[in-house]
Amino acid sequence: MADEIDTQAGTAVAEAPAEQVEKLDQSVEISDVGPCKKHIKVIIQRQAIDDRFDDKYTELVRSDTSQVNGFRPGKAPRKIIERRFKSSVEEQVRTEVLMASLEQLATENQISPLSAPDLDPSKLEIPDEGPFTYEFDVEVRPEFDLPAYKGLTLKRPVKTFTPADIKKERHRLLEPAGILVPKEGDDVRVDLDDYIVADVEIKDGDTVLNNLKEIRIKVEKQLALSDGLAEKFGKTLAGAKVGEERDVEIKLSESITSEAMRGKAINARFKINDIKVIRLPEMTPALLQEFGVRNEDQFEEVLEAVLNRRLEYIQRQSYRQQILSTIGDASKWDLPQDLLVRQSKKALQKRVMEMRSGGMTDEQIVGRRKVLEQDVIQSTALALREHFVLQKIAEVEKIEISEADIDEEIELIAARSDESPRKVRARLEKEDYIEALATELLERRALDLVLQNAVYEDVELKTEDEEGEVATMSEEAMPGSSDEAPQG
Repeated sequence: MADEIDTQAGTAVAEAPAEQVEKLDQSVEISDVGPCKKHIKVIIQRQAIDDRFDDKYTELVRSDTSQVNGFRPGKAPRKIIERRFKSSVEEQVRTEVLMASLEQLATENQISPLSAPDLDPSKLEIPDEGPFTYEFDVEVRPEFDLPAYKGLTLKRPVKTFTPADIKKERHRLLEPAGILVPKEGDDVRVDLDDYIVADVEIKDGDTVLNNLKEIRIKVEKQLALSDGLAEKFGKTLAGAKVGEERDVEIKLSESITSEAMRGKAINARFKINDIKVIRLPEMTPALLQEFGVRNEDQFEEVLEAVLNRRLEYIQRQSYRQQILSTIGDASKWDLPQDLLVRQSKKALQKRVMEMRSGGMTDEQIVGRRKVLEQDVIQSTALALREHFVLQKIAEVEKIEISEADIDEEIELIAARSDESPRKVRARLEKEDYIEALATELLERRALDLVLQNAVYEDVELKTEDEEGEVATMSEEAMPGSSDEAPQG
């Protein structure tokens, strides 16, 4: 906990001596003041404070650097030294005592802070007489007992990839190199993976919220706007013809500025103006080389590898949920709203790192991230619960992550994205994702340990149960609704 206070103590901490200090005579009172929050009161007895004052003044009296007008260096009377240097000595003693107290507090008490304590050292004063008392609130990890996590029976989603699955993945990988052309045929209708050009009128009841003209959108299972999500987008538009209108329900995000509209279902009427498809490129040697292969047989192997890696990601997400559900107390944790709001960025970063490790492309990640952002509080609560459970397992099993582990993971990500490790690291550092990567690695190893000792029951993963791709729009359903996040 002493480390948590360094950034607030400023220069005073830097001036504190490095030598080991004696144990303080202090008492500690800890009480619950809310979900994941403790109030801590520390009382330090006077003797430890007086001893430090005496040491400081004795050192100053003997020092050649403590100059006082009218006296030779090292010859000034102690009382004058005390008056002359009282302010600076008090600051040094306060800093030393506070740091020693916090270190002792962390050693002797089971406290796992989630953030820096609500404590400003500059506002603390040591009294002229009597004990030194300070108190603060601090957010802590929830307290719970881990049940037996070895030997769990887990359901393992499995799937045999069909030619249709491989064809769809082939289309997805080659799509960036293709060209958009009108969809042709005797009875042209909208299908998944098509592109539509549409006019969109978005209404809340009879009130028009937005009118969008000639918007081009890819038809995926879901559509994420900046401030809302259409969960049945693909299903609703499937089969539509040019000129036809379809009503799509959009659920507004829980994080929009209008409190009255958060989570509300509104209607978007899509008028189909055109239907287009991607014409895939020819498999030339140059294109094959872009995927690191020499022929189409090797390209088919790449497709199968991508599908298998994505299935592994689905399996691991399923395992996380199942493990969490076995810990009954976990589902009852009451996480404070302000904590969820502050942790939302880290939670999203960690999810992004999981998806990168799962081999997803930037385009896939953008869509899935937008879905998580629609209800950032709920997604953060789930991520934190998983984090606390897996972190506690890591502590019990003494699992740690080194810098070499991070370097190795960066090399793997670089190999999958065909980039240099240096470029990947630079991007992660710029996006402030290195800490998220370390957290994801720690949780992955804790999860691996549980999985190595689990018993599995295979269950078929049905196509309709898969997460599916997410189309994205930069436009808002309600203009100006996502200018800022809610304040809890």
